[in-house]
Amino acid sequence: MLPVEQIVPELKAALASGPNAVLVAPPGAGKTTVVPLRLLDAPWRGDGRIVVLEPRRLAARAAAARMAATLGEAVGETVGYRVRMQSKVSARTRIEVVTEGVFTRMILADPGLSDVACVIFDEFHERSLDADLGLALARDAQGLLREDLRLLVMSATLDGAAVAKVLGDAPVIESQGRTFPVETRYLGRDDRLRIEDAAVRAIEKALAEESGGVLVFLPGQGEILRTAERLSERLRRTDVLTAPLYGAMDVKDQDRAIAPAPAGMRKVVLATSIAETSLTLQGVRVVIDCGLARVPRFDPASGLTRLATVRVSRAAADQRRGRAGRTEPGVCYRLWDEAETRALPAYADPEILAADLSSLALDLARWGAKDAADLAFLDPPPPAAMAEAQALLRRLEAVSGEGVLTPHGEALADMPLPPRLAHMVLRAAEHGQGRRAARIAALITERGLGGRDAHLTWRLESFERDGSARARDARALADRWARGAPHGDAPPLSDGQLLALAYPERVARARGPQGEFQLASGRGAFVEAADALAREPWLAVAELGGGDRRDRILLAAPLTEAEILETFSPILETEDRVEESPGGRVRLKRLTRLGRLVLKESVDETPPAEVVAAAFAARLRREGLGALKWGPAATALRRRVAYLREADPATWPDLSDQALAERLEDWLTPLLHDVRRLSDLTPDLLDGALRTLIPWDLQRRIEAELPTHWTAPTGTRVQIDYEAEGGPRAEVRVQEVFGLNEHPKVAGRPLTLALLSPARRPIQLTQDLPGFWKGSWKDVRAEMRGRYPKHPWPEDPSVADPTTRAKPRS
Repeated sequence: MLPVEQIVPELKAALASGPNAVLVAPPGAGKTTVVPLRLLDAPWRGDGRIVVLEPRRLAARAAAARMAATLGEAVGETVGYRVRMQSKVSARTRIEVVTEGVFTRMILADPGLSDVACVIFDEFHERSLDADLGLALARDAQGLLREDLRLLVMSATLDGAAVAKVLGDAPVIESQGRTFPVETRYLGRDDRLRIEDAAVRAIEKALAEESGGVLVFLPGQGEILRTAERLSERLRRTDVLTAPLYGAMDVKDQDRAIAPAPAGMRKVVLATSIAETSLTLQGVRVVIDCGLARVPRFDPASGLTRLATVRVSRAAADQRRGRAGRTEPGVCYRLWDEAETRALPAYADPEILAADLSSLALDLARWGAKDAADLAFLDPPPPAAMAEAQALLRRLEAVSGEGVLTPHGEALADMPLPPRLAHMVLRAAEHGQGRRAARIAALITERGLGGRDAHLTWRLESFERDGSARARDARALADRWARGAPHGDAPPLSDGQLLALAYPERVARARGPQGEFQLASGRGAFVEAADALAREPWLAVAELGGGDRRDRILLAAPLTEAEILETFSPILETEDRVEESPGGRVRLKRLTRLGRLVLKESVDETPPAEVVAAAFAARLRREGLGALKWGPAATALRRRVAYLREADPATWPDLSDQALAERLEDWLTPLLHDVRRLSDLTPDLLDGALRTLIPWDLQRRIEAELPTHWTAPTGTRVQIDYEAEGGPRAEVRVQEVFGLNEHPKVAGRPLTLALLSPARRPIQLTQDLPGFWKGSWKDVRAEMRGRYPKHPWPEDPSVADPTTRAKPRS
């Protein structure tokens, strides 16, 4: 008897007294295949179906097959399954195992889940985006439409209390697991070895030291295929069968990988994280774990989802280790040091925190939720990623500015594809090419179909020739998508145009060496120089592999500039750039752009006056007023006003560079309409423009209170420097102020006199001329008499006559 049988009565009682429950049961407890069967006779079920959600297609098919075998029936009778590209259900089916994405389509199509009695979320600890959304929608439907709907969340490793809270403080029931002892052996990490080489060494060691089948966890398909290749070269044993296991495989190949090994043979299964949960591989008692997983990471800035290789969490490592003890005592080899285990994160981050949320945003809009906060998410989606997703839906014309689905958006939501690809299929159908676009969408969403060629046309040809069951199912699925799109008779589009409909920011233009491209987003990308695509001037890119500074183009189609102009005419941006020639003359360059890519460029040597004026104004704001040729009059005016403003800022305007730049429209812009170069703005024009900022009565006060010159007793007009340190200053030879016993003032404040020698060298700065005569003049006189004996140096200059001349000759 499986351990979970012991808690079935408690679980039944919980679901009889309330609508929700949480079941935490470790691997091997039997929750996936026992619990749904035991709930069939629950009185609350009536004739309703039990829907069981699994994170992967392989797990869904395996779980359905195991339960059907328990009942002694074929799959599709009491127990059936529905996954993408395959389904086995009938009118008799009462337990339907579905993938999480299929459930999202089910509940969006029928929010009341009219013939469903219970929804079981299995392996919920994986926290996929579809699982989180499915639970949030089911909880909302339960509260608004179906109080009798039962929700059961099951997991091996989970914070049960957090999930219970989302389910309205549902009871948490825990089951013991049935696992045999597993010995853990740490082999350490050798950074000099590639992952596949380290895995092969560990496999050879395990086959030599232990009996039974071997399950090897590797990050992805590439590592699996390279490991299989190395094993075929190095392993000279006829009793060992190597079986890859990953998502992009034909169903029959997956089934062979999880089937028991033939008699007398040992199986080495090379698997991704697909084998962590919901599968029991018969005969496996050895696990080799590289400690790595490949997970999608969405970058909102580039709109790309890249696969990142990351360390697994402690929970995932324990799940993998547990696979060795499902049927008998086992061994787990870990390709890292024991100390590293403590540094692993406790759990993997939920997908909702690092995923492209465009599908989620579309599903929420279809559900009628204006905001993700309207639903009970275990982890709410990040606001920045949601904002980017909603912006994409607006660009696709799927939602209005208020976030309401448009008719086009409703059609997108009806199609089980990411919004970009659904948009491509629908728009292509208007041109009579829905079927071809749907098959392109199948290639993009079903990795591995059609081979690995980067040229879309060639990969499509390979896909059409592929006779495998997976390829046939994918083509049939694509044809169903195409039939659901209304067709038109607009002129046909090229493959490049079709891709560009889905990914306009990935239109790419050749630049630099052959094979180098720039995307419309601004990022760099490349194909190998020998690739046929490298010779194309334009590409529409569907898939990119991540890089630090640039990405590898994995799937693309040629495109022409004319096709871009035709396809994107509604969204092309026109940018006017104003340039100045070396002589300072303005010309207008008009650019037609798709993102960062320039498609067309034209030059107007005689742009309209308002364009010239706006260009000069923008330059002056950007670079400051240094390009203007201020004359002495304008410079003096600004200095005088600044001096008055120090004492009375409320009355006098601010004529600083910053203030003038902020008020260009008030004083300079009218002049700019009549010039073609900034040098045409003469000092007189600038002086006149400045005066428009000063009311007439204040201009009269300036002339009265702050004259440009001061007249010495000799009649000499001396210019006043209003920017001098310490205040306004006038430089004058000392003999010209003899007899002056009252210090001159400007604006009621002392004018600083810079007294000069006959050779116009500084003698004294003073704001108190009478005090100077009575004080330090004696010392100055003694020094100056010896240096300039031909000039007068009276003992009491206050009574002497001012002069501009030397002493007359004797």
